[in-house]
Amino acid sequence: MKKNNKLYTFIAMRDTFFSELGIGLLANALLLVFHVLTFLLEHRPKATDLTISHLALIHLVMLLTLGFIATDIFGSQDFWDDIECKAVLYLYRLMRGLSICTTCLLSVLQAITLSPRSSCLAKFKHKCSHHNPCVFLFLWVFYVSINIHLLISTIATPNLTSDSLMFVSESCSLLPLSYILGHIISTLVTFCDFSLIGLMALSSGYMVVLLYRHKRQSQHLHSTHLSSKASPENRASRTILLLMSFFVIMYILDCIVSSYSSGILWNSNPVLYCVQMFVSNGYATISPLLLISTEKRMIKFLTSMLGKNRKCLTSQ
Repeated sequence: MKKNNKLYTFIAMRDTFFSELGIGLLANALLLVFHVLTFLLEHRPKATDLTISHLALIHLVMLLTLGFIATDIFGSQDFWDDIECKAVLYLYRLMRGLSICTTCLLSVLQAITLSPRSSCLAKFKHKCSHHNPCVFLFLWVFYVSINIHLLISTIATPNLTSDSLMFVSESCSLLPLSYILGHIISTLVTFCDFSLIGLMALSSGYMVVLLYRHKRQSQHLHSTHLSSKASPENRASRTILLLMSFFVIMYILDCIVSSYSSGILWNSNPVLYCVQMFVSNGYATISPLLLISTEKRMIKFLTSMLGKNRKCLTSQ
């Protein structure tokens, strides 16, 4: 009876996970295509269009690699070799690092966009779009370098079990690093993550102050009816603030679940491992839906596309 309950729970978790994965892939693909076209076709695109495109691309690749890992976890019959394990796990860890960096960059860019002319940040407004590709290149080079140890420590799981191995999926495991190297890498990654989260907090706090000041000034200059209409910059800033808050919540949950499940083999507690995957996957799935729901240009575009499809179907 207990085995049947565990099997049903495992199947339900698997179906839910792949449903979440499908939603995230579709939402990120739509977000990527829309913002790339907006950046290329519009005469004066927003400073954040390219950054949102970059974030959507990162999450798209991240969810695809996570789908490969999940397929191996949930009972694939084809076992991977060393090269496949190294490629998939390295790419997934690389995308996770780039995700937090790009989210932080998005927050900083929106704070610069919202800043008044008298602010010291105003001089960066016209430089943001020109320097974004250089920033992206630096982030890629940095995280490619910082995760290079995974190409050494990731191996295909041998037939003989070993207590020293950390199992990641059915086919892949991680070799333990030396104490000094492991300590250096974990310290560096933790320092980078907390530095970026601190920068997010500063930029988000700055945006909150600016939005509050703008609301006070609007109430003095206009009627309550007019002041209730937020400018596009204010609406975008509120969206980014909501995105930052959601990211921080998911990051904290991911840290809690990861620390609780560390040392537990996935095959001894698959439900806990699935919960960990849900949490780590949550931000990449929900963030594009949040950005789409608050982007009026994209809602109009999708509405017009749906309207055209309905007309085509009715005419046939």
